Amino acid sequence: MELLNFSNLSSNPLFLSLILLFSLFIWLKLSTRKRLNLPPLPPTLPIIGNIHQIGKVAHRSLRDLSTKYGPLLLLQLGYNPTVLVSSPQLVKEIVKNHDIIFSNRPKMTALNFLYYGGRDMVFSPYGEYWKQVKKISVLELFSHRRVHSFQFVRAEEVEAMVNKIRGASLKGEAVNLSDMLMLISSNIASRCILSHKSEDEGGCSKFGQLGKGC
Repeated sequence: MELLNFSNLSSNPLFLSLILLFSLFIWLKLSTRKRLNLPPLPPTLPIIGNIHQIGKVAHRSLRDLSTKYGPLLLLQLGYNPTVLVSSPQLVKEIVKNHDIIFSNRPKMTALNFLYYGGRDMVFSPYGEYWKQVKKISVLELFSHRRVHSFQFVRAEEVEAMVNKIRGASLKGEAVNLSDMLMLISSNIASRCILSHKSEDEGGCSKFGQLGKGC
């Protein structure tokens, strides 16, 4: 009976088509790896790739993979191929000699809405526009003179945070340092850019969950 069922299944055109497509996918994958000379790739599963090898503590899982397969390897995270580099020497080689190749950022739908088609300095594609934006940012925003001009803002916000911690300590109250550090970062950025704090009267960030202030 089982042999009969398998015989009927093997003669099914849909089943044969699936087998053919799967074989073609495997052949294309192997031929592509040989042609492009890609880094080592750990065993993958269909569709999800290597996602099943990434545990709850991602950096430890990546460390274990690099220890087993080498400092340079290729991970298939679902649809996206990702190169993992865990050697300082290789990172230096990439940044110094192959910086242009790795300058572009992946194009995602969310970036088109949040960053106006990826036109900011971080997500814009490498080219003349990116060079001009970087030049303006370095000269007008990140210069030593500009950074030093906001030193008083950083000093005031750090002093305010220390005073909050001191007050909570005297009252015997618990302090969530993660929220306080996120809030001080938000306040510093908001004062430098918008000239006022992002903190409301209740001590929470006006950006809410976006700023992780409360």
